[in-house]
Amino acid sequence: METTPKSIGTFESYDGTSIYYETHGQGEPLILIYGIACLINHWHYQIEYFSKNYQVIAFDLRGHHKSTPIVDMSQLTLDSLNKDILGLLEHLNIKSAHFAGHSFGAPVLLNLYSSNPEVIRSMTFINGFARNPIKGMFGLDVIEPFFYFVKAQYENQPDLWNTLWKVAVDNPLAMYAAALAGGFNLRVTHFKDIEVYCRGVARMNLKVFISFFEELMKFDGEGILETIEVPVLVISGEKDAVTPIRFQYHLKEKIKHSEFVLVPYGSHCTQLDFPDYTNLKIEKFLQQGVRED
Repeated sequence: METTPKSIGTFESYDGTSIYYETHGQGEPLILIYGIACLINHWHYQIEYFSKNYQVIAFDLRGHHKSTPIVDMSQLTLDSLNKDILGLLEHLNIKSAHFAGHSFGAPVLLNLYSSNPEVIRSMTFINGFARNPIKGMFGLDVIEPFFYFVKAQYENQPDLWNTLWKVAVDNPLAMYAAALAGGFNLRVTHFKDIEVYCRGVARMNLKVFISFFEELMKFDGEGILETIEVPVLVISGEKDAVTPIRFQYHLKEKIKHSEFVLVPYGSHCTQLDFPDYTNLKIEKFLQQGVRED
């Protein structure tokens, strides 16, 4: 049973889109950012753990779950997410915070740091990347051409493809496929978490997924890495087939004040696979910071 203070709310972002958020606990603010098509449930272990000593804030990305509808569907970009986060900080009267980003949450944070470094006290990247990891995804070079094929088909028949998306994802077999593809580790991740994820994805508009996935592929944060002056923790799953480990270790190589943690048997959702170990590493990082090598 939850014992820490919790509140939920919404605020109107720059274009009128309503952004849903939750706050748990009290203390220094820690803001959690999930990846494309994920949901707040991806952070439930971290919320429970860190809300005992921090003000933990989680929110739905625009177009995701309770942050709908989007007023202007052309506003599905990394820069729009920047404005949403800045709006969230202003709404909660927070000048700066610790941030943790999972997967696509890492590019979101890098993009935010490039424009507003003053709002970031520290960054934790979990299974993250600074540039397009798609060419190496699953060890193949077929994802990008397949994506553009689906995008073209969707633009011709959006209603049909939204239906196909829902049917394909909201299916028990899809849950196993997502796990086996490297999104989860079936041996350690609770199947309920996988089920909640798949059902959440099924309710999304495919346009939202396509737009943000294209932003992911276009983003190149290489030039940002060497400018980072705040402490950074990089957590990588050893068995992550979605984001190749070399992309994650590259963050450690390029960011001055950084620490790298490899989680044995961790998948693309390390924070769900091994929450206790992940939480302890993040807690130590937040308490002690990272000294320069």
